[in-house]
Amino acid sequence: VGSEMCIRDRLYERLAETEAIAQNRMELLTLQMVKAQGVTEQLKASNQMEWVGRMNNIHHAAEEVILKELIYQ
Repeated sequence: VGSEMCIRDRLYERLAETEAIAQNRMELLTLQMVKAQGVTEQLKASNQMEWVGRMNNIHHAAEEVILKELIYQ
């Protein structure tokens, strides 16, 4: 039972670390993609649906990169 708890604790620690890395990477990738694709606050104000569509595409693209880098490697 003691070793099982130790393994579980290490697993939780590793999962929390991976989640933090993924969240930081997501923020960075999203900012980079937004800048590269010219998605601006001006676009958000003038054409909200276009902005939402582009942001969703960016979010999904960044998510795929993170999955490949951190999960599927």
